Amino acid sequence: MTVLADVGLAVSAAADKKARDLVVIDVGDFLSITDYFVIASGSSDRQVRTIADEVEAKLKESGIRPLRTEGGLDGGWLLLDYGVFVVHVFTEEMRKYYELERLWKDAPRPELPELVEARRVSGE
Repeated sequence: MTVLADVGLAVSAAADKKARDLVVIDVGDFLSITDYFVIASGSSDRQVRTIADEVEAKLKESGIRPLRTEGGLDGGWLLLDYGVFVVHVFTEEMRKYYELERLWKDAPRPELPELVEARRVSGE
């Protein structure tokens, strides 16, 4: 699989657990540590955990495991680092606090088919 296919799998897994405001940002030209950010929101700490668990499970089925994870159940944010891409799952409050989309506003945002489908299903 290609990197974008793996990113798409992460997006689909997050969407399956009703993640909101899914975004993929291509930070490869700006950072040396990763190429893509996947950003998603959940309505509560519990949903954030559920989304992250689903992403991890679906990628594991494809033989992809995170290099590390960060964040905690009551922290409003979980990070799954897959090396070439990083998945950030936030509560809405923490997403506004960190403002990753604003920080990387000049970075390209690939329109993956999985993003288009997630928006169609959720009505965004």
